[in-house]
Amino acid sequence: MGLKWDQAEELAEVLAENHPGLNPLDARFTDLRQWVIDLDEFDDNREGSTEGKIGSHSDGMARNI
Repeated sequence: MGLKWDQAEELAEVLAENHPGLNPLDARFTDLRQWVIDLDEFDDNREGSTEGKIGSHSDGMARNI
């Protein structure tokens, strides 16, 4: 079973591993969304994202820096 949009912490950890040195608070919403969709571990509706959910991922990434 893959990762879903509502698994913000788990997605944030994978994104932080895949994009070391990135300050996620400087990343664009569209970039973060695409990075999640491109993850091999991602298994959810591509259209199921919202700006709030993506914001949770960037906040989680910021905590993992």
